[in-house]
Amino acid sequence: MTEEIFLVLNLVLAFYNVGTIWAHEVDIFRTWKQLVDPKTFHIVQGVHWKKLAYWVFIPVGLGFVGSIVLFWYRPESIQVGQVWVAFVFQFISHFLTAILWGQWQAKLSKDTLGSASPYLDKILKTHWIRTLLINAYGFMLLYMVFQILS
Repeated sequence: MTEEIFLVLNLVLAFYNVGTIWAHEVDIFRTWKQLVDPKTFHIVQGVHWKKLAYWVFIPVGLGFVGSIVLFWYRPESIQVGQVWVAFVFQFISHFLTAILWGQWQAKLSKDTLGSASPYLDKILKTHWIRTLLINAYGFMLLYMVFQILS
């Protein structure tokens, strides 16, 4: 596989992740807010968590590995500084997920208030930051692909 193909595959994966983050931003978390019955809320959230490994965690993990490999395996015309910018967007997203959104989602899963939980409110008020970071990563890779095509 050439460095150019590897970059394009990373771009494809990045935009898959852009799609999943937008699904969370505009639909999933906001739908949870509408589920007023705490029992129903936790059933829906439990089903959601079981699916995350396949449609979120694996692609995000592969994307993160790909962003690291790009430091060594990239087209010659792509500067290492550009790879750093892209990597930092992704790293900050993962770091904030670990210390904020992941923690809040874990607490939300145990909160008897369900959709009325202050943890869901925190997620809804701040999740746009993660959405922005994942989009920035995708668009940075798109910029790199445009560079190799021109």
